[in-house]
Amino acid sequence: MNQARQEQAREYAKAGRRLVFGDLALAGALLLLLVFSGFSLRLTGLLTLPIVSAASIYFVILMLGYGVLSAPLSYYGGFVLPHRYGLSIQTFGGWLGDKAKSGVLSLIFGAGIVAAVYWFITSFPQTWWLLGWGLVVLLSSILTTLAPIFIVPLFFKMKPLDDNELELRLEKLAQRAMTRVRGIYAIELSSKGTTANAALMGLGNTKRIALSDTLLQQYSPPEIEIITAHELGHHRHGDTLKLLVIQSAILLVGFYVADLALNASVLPLGFNGISDIAALPLLMLIFAAFSLVVIPLLNSYTRHLEMVADDYALRLTGNPKSFIDAMTKLTDQNLAEAQPSRWVELLIYDHPSYHRRVEHARYYLIHEGE
Repeated sequence: MNQARQEQAREYAKAGRRLVFGDLALAGALLLLLVFSGFSLRLTGLLTLPIVSAASIYFVILMLGYGVLSAPLSYYGGFVLPHRYGLSIQTFGGWLGDKAKSGVLSLIFGAGIVAAVYWFITSFPQTWWLLGWGLVVLLSSILTTLAPIFIVPLFFKMKPLDDNELELRLEKLAQRAMTRVRGIYAIELSSKGTTANAALMGLGNTKRIALSDTLLQQYSPPEIEIITAHELGHHRHGDTLKLLVIQSAILLVGFYVADLALNASVLPLGFNGISDIAALPLLMLIFAAFSLVVIPLLNSYTRHLEMVADDYALRLTGNPKSFIDAMTKLTDQNLAEAQPSRWVELLIYDHPSYHRRVEHARYYLIHEGE
């Protein structure tokens, strides 16, 4: 472990957390201002359109306004900090282009969901929350399935692995895991940054393992093999589907809570019922508050899945030394905190810390390894 890199990692993580809290405070303040100042009522009074159209337009106005207000935070956190710490080599124009693409996608999907939700509210006021939940779950499943085909290529080039020897090695690994994947792909991270990563993407016929070119170029075959074994563990255990099911269950509770909270608060706050589009910031505020409560719980579950996948990789390869070496290199290269404070890990991390993962591998080495 490189101590100088770890000092930088702690500084980078602290700066990142301050930006996250600043972003949350800004978003919360904006929504509270709209709800309690009466400004939302005055603004929507200018939108003399059918409810569904007005709701989607109002959502776009809110998002664009928030984008302008949060632009300094976004620029500092997304461009300045990664360049300062050597994690990004992307030009400002390239970064701005990626922000524009992600923003347009968010606006399209967000406006579509808002339009559908308000149509449900006006047409089925008793069950809108259930219909809205079903729509979001359906879209999430579609996006998860299509992500490696349509979404990721908008930002990074992907191609099948072109190292025949390594490909054969990883295919044999997949055979030992009794797992069939649709391919192992290289994703071009080096065009924009210096970090390395690996991921299991897609569902069904689009399911594939993606390894960054920075990983393929800088890690040894045994290290790449055990990282791939970790992703095969996710594949073998159906973790993508598990997460979709858990997230869907949490989302169902969220929509139900939103219905209760909205019905209880719209009239006291001066809105004309739950179908009043001026109450959209209130609905967003309810979902935001619910997310802050449940995200640490969801992160706890994903950390569990990651540890299970680690254990699978260790048992499949029988190579804890390469696992430790790979985790050490990834932690230094990606400027991740090796041992964050316990509360930070519990509240924010969706992966176990380096310290816990390596501790587990060392236990395996001593008690079950060679």
